[in-house]
Amino acid sequence: MGIKDAEDVGNLNKILIIEDDAALSNGIVYALKDDNFAFKQAFDLATAKEHITSNSFDLIILDINLPDGNGFELLTDIRKTLDVPVIVLTANDMETDIVTGFELGADDYITKPFSLMVLRARVGVQLRKAKKQLPKTILIDKFSFSFDKMEFLKNGKPIELSKTEQKLLRILVENRGKTVPRSELVDKIWTDGAEYVDENALSVTVKRLRDKLEDSPSDPQYIKTVYGIGYTWAVK
Repeated sequence: MGIKDAEDVGNLNKILIIEDDAALSNGIVYALKDDNFAFKQAFDLATAKEHITSNSFDLIILDINLPDGNGFELLTDIRKTLDVPVIVLTANDMETDIVTGFELGADDYITKPFSLMVLRARVGVQLRKAKKQLPKTILIDKFSFSFDKMEFLKNGKPIELSKTEQKLLRILVENRGKTVPRSELVDKIWTDGAEYVDENALSVTVKRLRDKLEDSPSDPQYIKTVYGIGYTWAVK
């Protein structure tokens, strides 16, 4: 099976590997290759920043010692805006480095040399945790979404959403930057055991949500249609 590039996939787990040792980076890719994984590789901080700016990732594997800087600096920047799980890789096994990594927001810390099988297991753990834990409050541009409290704000003003609209919004926001097929949305939103759901129901719900969230519903900035496939929350 070929290795999938993170730009060429829809709903796979996208992993960014930031490691200057090309052989080790490629070894990690092949150790993790799976039907549910896709990868981007960066061998320096500059390329890593470009990937993070232009893509969304489900997990980042970050080497601390990079040719153009320290990975801790990038970790600090990541934590300013993203909740993506980060596994730190480094040859540094000093206690102070491990503590620094966790204090800056690393989710796990692996010192070199390490077992690729152990890394694979830890990647799986972090991805499962991330899927179970949606951030309590999601901040995107002018929006604040708290699904647990059912509080939704636009420019600080509350928005009233129906249960169906909340389900649709949550799925799109959880998968922002990705295209969610219509069939998947229907299956996840209407889970009451109904044998038949009117095909138009999803289109109506999308329209109502756009009317409440978008400044210009006819030219949406956030909830975009991917024709022939489904919908995406386009702003990461």
